[in-house]
Amino acid sequence: MTPTGNKTKSVAISPGTSIGGRDIIMIAGPCSIESEAHLRETALAVAARGASLLRGGVFKMRTNSESFQGIGTPAFEFLGRVKADSKMPLVSEITDPRQIEMMIDTVDLFQVGSRNMYNYELLKELGRLKKPVILKRAFAATIDEWVHAAGYVTRGGNDQVILCERGIRTFETATRNTLDLNAVAWIKAHTEFPVVVDPSHGTGRRELVATMALAGIAAGADGIICEVHPRPDEALSDSFQALDFNAFEDLVNRCEAVAHAVGRTLYRPNSKIVHAKAATVAVG
Repeated sequence: MTPTGNKTKSVAISPGTSIGGRDIIMIAGPCSIESEAHLRETALAVAARGASLLRGGVFKMRTNSESFQGIGTPAFEFLGRVKADSKMPLVSEITDPRQIEMMIDTVDLFQVGSRNMYNYELLKELGRLKKPVILKRAFAATIDEWVHAAGYVTRGGNDQVILCERGIRTFETATRNTLDLNAVAWIKAHTEFPVVVDPSHGTGRRELVATMALAGIAAGADGIICEVHPRPDEALSDSFQALDFNAFEDLVNRCEAVAHAVGRTLYRPNSKIVHAKAATVAVG
């Protein structure tokens, strides 16, 4: 069995790692990087447990201006070292075109957050680059608006765009957002864009993350992006939706089973490579 409308264009992130092919990709890490030690501990742990890409927010847009907004430019002093140790490409959010020069040599996949889906000047600038972009759906955007936003990037010459369904705002209040898996199936049937699902933001409740990740893969998603923290209750941002390392390991194993059920595989490039390093960090 293959995903509905199987015409997805594969986007290469690094040698050996791409999104949109037969493999399911797991993207994991902290919503916001808190320190070098925090990122290294998380990176080695998720790599050992099956992640292919490391997420790590340097700049973080927050609704409340008094909330933690990331450590900013000091992170670039250590990001390269952590990437090398974990053997994973880095996914990080860009919030302003002026950050491109600072981020271009370190970030492998630029993430455009929900609030910036309508930031057409930022999208145009990313369209001039030859680097992959993951475009999150705005919380009140229609699918049509989302696809047209992606067009601002591709029209500039950069066709390496991945769409991310991260939930939309509805009348429901039991969850943070309503994860729209209809959109995943529609994108797969009607466009060539790879699509990943973010069940962390899509639900805002850690007890629902695994269930909706599995549903996302069944709906045709090419990957899952989720928040992982060594001690979720101590996280400086989005503590209520982050998984700990054990929960992430369980999620990966369950996602692998669903991937096999729909005729796909889960890509685990680094599990054996970094296992010893991760164990050392945990003991230390």
